[in-house]
Amino acid sequence: MRRLLATALCIALNATATEAENMAPLIELTATEQAYLAAMPVVRMCVDPDWAPFEQIDEHDRHVGIAADLIQQVSRRTGLKIMLYPTRTWEESLAASQAGRCQIMSFLNRTPERERWLDFTAPIFVDPNMIIAREDHPFVGDVRWLREESVALPRGTMVEEHLRRDYPNLRIVLTESEPEAMTLVSERKADFTVRSLIVAAHAIRKQGLFNLKIAGQVPELGNQLRIGVIKSEPALRDILDKGVATLSAADREQIVNRHVSITVQNGTDYRLVWQLLAGGLVIALLAAFWMRKLSRLNRELARLSVTDRLTGIYNRMKLDEALAAEIQRCRRYDQALAIVLLDIDHFKRINDTYGHQAGDRALIDIARLLSDGSRETDVVGRWGGEEFMIVLPHTDLAGAGRLAEKMRTTIAAHEFSGIGQQTASFGVAAYRIDDQPNDLVARADAALYEAKHAGRNRVAGG
Repeated sequence: MRRLLATALCIALNATATEAENMAPLIELTATEQAYLAAMPVVRMCVDPDWAPFEQIDEHDRHVGIAADLIQQVSRRTGLKIMLYPTRTWEESLAASQAGRCQIMSFLNRTPERERWLDFTAPIFVDPNMIIAREDHPFVGDVRWLREESVALPRGTMVEEHLRRDYPNLRIVLTESEPEAMTLVSERKADFTVRSLIVAAHAIRKQGLFNLKIAGQVPELGNQLRIGVIKSEPALRDILDKGVATLSAADREQIVNRHVSITVQNGTDYRLVWQLLAGGLVIALLAAFWMRKLSRLNRELARLSVTDRLTGIYNRMKLDEALAAEIQRCRRYDQALAIVLLDIDHFKRINDTYGHQAGDRALIDIARLLSDGSRETDVVGRWGGEEFMIVLPHTDLAGAGRLAEKMRTTIAAHEFSGIGQQTASFGVAAYRIDDQPNDLVARADAALYEAKHAGRNRVAGG
């Protein structure tokens, strides 16, 4: 039975982890980064002191958990000396970061609110957020269907920020900790909570809340946990980003196995041993049956976590991961890379004239046309709204322009159901030395704006 839970969780983790080599490559730093490293003896880090098993501050004031081990790997591979800035609550950590008392935050999602004072590395860890409810709660296919249900959430989290903004149909009950949120659901003081898969599994086991179950998923709220760096330290962000890029799927799996496992204790009470063995046999039989179901569920969850619900192609999270991985590959092997960013022309007019269902059908058609016209090595996804992106490995700017032009003519010639013909504008950009993902996307976005400004239904880039 040892590590059954960890094995199940890692099925989902492996499917969403960024591809990387098992052996960590050497970190190559620019002259600016080397000078920063020499001048910065210690980097102060704020953490969530009560977010097990991701991270917490233990009774000896040490940072422990999955995040702590990942940060330790990054520290070792970059040469940065990282020191814990202890706090008592997550809100206190946020306040210390905003005040500049710590330069980095270890493990958090990027949100518009946090982007006011933080820059972010690429995701250091990816984990789906699940709807956790009591056993008698029906399956939740879409949170938008719920009316006046209460959701228990720890104060100051990314999930709270997004649910308040996107789901006004919910009644939010704030708590001071993760365990408190789970307990409120178990005791029928809240209808459900939305928590990380790993955190929920850990809390259910530790607190004995076996009347809870996974009742659904909120795909757009998947955890893309990153290191946050105060905006005054861009060189520090770049160094950490390079360290994060060295972490492999094997690194992450090994760390998760270390923290999400079932501990077997040795003892000399043989009567108790036989009782445990008998109980263990029953549990093993049940577990074998459940693991088959859980394996299928986790495979589906892994697919859903990187899939756009409407169009069936990759979502923004997968595009971010693919782009970060391809840029790292470019740096290591000096390969070409380009992206195409496209936007459906006058999309609002489609919704206003023909209705949102017609607009949804147009998005689905565009996704299919892009997928059919791309290579197997390309990554096609929905960037957001009516925008799509194609990540093109081993492709220079001219090649990206040719593919974009082919896509443009294909879309312009297509007959959209109930709408007729429709066009799209394209921006292309190619990787340049020392580009971060945001740099490449910014150039493609500027080219897309140029194409729209020049009259739409065209390709621009440079």
